[in-house]
Amino acid sequence: MYRYKFVEATIGGVFSEPSYRQIIDEHAKDGWKLVQVLPINYNGHGKPKSYEVILEQVANEEAEE
Repeated sequence: MYRYKFVEATIGGVFSEPSYRQIIDEHAKDGWKLVQVLPINYNGHGKPKSYEVILEQVANEEAEE
């Protein structure tokens, strides 16, 4: 069985760095695996402003019982 985590990430801009790489790296250290990155918010021109990073991890069945 698996469990999932959904984390909002930014793509960065003129004055900021994208956060999705840091999110993926940090969660990978804890055993999370990247499943997909989906755009969730768009600007007026149809360009994505932020994304949802979907992560997967094997569930600890003992903790669920």
